[in-house]
Amino acid sequence: MGKLDGDNGAGLKDRLAMRTQEVEAVIEQYLPEETGYQKTVFEAMNYSVRAGGKRLRPMLMQETYRLFGGKGREIEPFMAAVEMIHTSSLIHDDLPCMDNDELRRGKPTAWVKYGYDMAVLAGDGLLIYAIETAAKACAMTENGAAVARAMGLMAAKTGIYGMIGGQVVDVELTGRPIPREKLDFIYRLKTGALLEASMMVGALLGGADEERIAQVERMASLVGIAFQIQDDILDVTATTEQLGKPVLSDEKNQKTTYVTLEGIDKARADVAEISAEAIKILHLLPGKNPFLEELIGMLITREK
Repeated sequence: MGKLDGDNGAGLKDRLAMRTQEVEAVIEQYLPEETGYQKTVFEAMNYSVRAGGKRLRPMLMQETYRLFGGKGREIEPFMAAVEMIHTSSLIHDDLPCMDNDELRRGKPTAWVKYGYDMAVLAGDGLLIYAIETAAKACAMTENGAAVARAMGLMAAKTGIYGMIGGQVVDVELTGRPIPREKLDFIYRLKTGALLEASMMVGALLGGADEERIAQVERMASLVGIAFQIQDDILDVTATTEQLGKPVLSDEKNQKTTYVTLEGIDKARADVAEISAEAIKILHLLPGKNPFLEELIGMLITREK
């Protein structure tokens, strides 16, 4: 895996491309082989994971791991696992019973390509295969207790008290006005929880103590909120070509968003304020990782 100090001053775009290639290579190692009577579900799972994306969650995990001095390979199964979990949520989000989207990253969504039934199974398959994958880290380290705790943490942030819990409230309130406190809850869980899991697992396996892990959790929560608000902004300002998915989908689905509640100007101002607070916490942490700071800044000011 490439090191930050080997980037030789390359621009952020080049550094990001290099890191993305590294992450892609890690993820590819853990995808299921497309053989056997059930190979259709393997194909649907792999198609969805390979559809692309920024690989933000595994990248944030890896860079937080490096921030705390992590140098082993036990982080890699978790990097693949968190991307599988994220992809499973996208497969299910796109279903006709949810957002009913036909494009994801510029390609047909899983249910369009493989059918509604197979898309449900592919999402389920990725969710449980992620746990199977993360467990492989046990053979890569002598600190099995840390791996077990990381698995529990990732499962908690994914499940009914995390991402899925946020999705429940989001689904129940679709087409109805959402008060600000419930919107904050949805954003904190649906988007933020998996970002928190990514960075907390990186910190935990990198050797961070309890106080530092709590700081990382707060920082990641802020990044998640700012990321989702920026997503709301892009839904009304970007084009389908830029995003690789339909724009104005929130309006189509009559969803309350940060922009509909607060207006686009305040949304932009709040993204800047929240992101500044996240960077402030990063500066309080031990160690240095300039790329991680650049990456956080890019996530919450992106234009696509």
